[in-house]
Amino acid sequence: MVEVRYVDGDYLDNNPDWHAADSPFKARWIFEILQRNGIHPRSFAEIGCGVGEILVELKKRYPEAKLSGFEVSPQAFSIASTKATSDIDFTLGDFLTSDRAGFDVAMAIDVFEHVPDYMNFIKGVAGKGTYKLFHVPLDLSVSSMMRPHSISHVREIIGHLHYFTKDTALATIRDCGLEVIDWNYTHGAVELPNRGLKTRLANVPRRLMGAVSDDLAVRLFGGASVMILAK
Repeated sequence: MVEVRYVDGDYLDNNPDWHAADSPFKARWIFEILQRNGIHPRSFAEIGCGVGEILVELKKRYPEAKLSGFEVSPQAFSIASTKATSDIDFTLGDFLTSDRAGFDVAMAIDVFEHVPDYMNFIKGVAGKGTYKLFHVPLDLSVSSMMRPHSISHVREIIGHLHYFTKDTALATIRDCGLEVIDWNYTHGAVELPNRGLKTRLANVPRRLMGAVSDDLAVRLFGGASVMILAK
């Protein structure tokens, strides 16, 4: 069941670029984890592709690949569809109920935290591609627990229904019957441009602690996501 906010325009109102500005950052990390594991896909499916910018960025790195995006929001799809080419196609609808399958890589990038029945969603993705990629925001940290409004913000504005640490995200993938091949943190708070003043101030202890322990820095101060490669 699709939440109303994704079809009535409310999500687009709260997130006018549908996070397209973050796409080069996400595409770079997708490319890096695949390269590190010797995977050279010829076909990609992105479930919940938003406005399609991640696929546009991936095409620059995989010029021979075919890329397909699937999106349930008519507003996002209307933007993504303008980016279609002979090698990039977009479909409005639920990919998991379609007969499309057999992709080298099936991706859900910042998606399953939005899905009410997220474990069945992950199990559905598992049957669609040889390799699976998940990018999961890590909303739970000591800092976020001390600032309850931060969780309220990601629920009300960003639309997250479920909240993860690195360990619970990895455990969720395994509990859905998938084998985790590799994972790494992605540090959006530090790496992405145009962050707010509070984020920039918080990046000082993030960087200092990260020089000692990346894992501890994320647990304490947040500001990161986890990229998970599975099969």
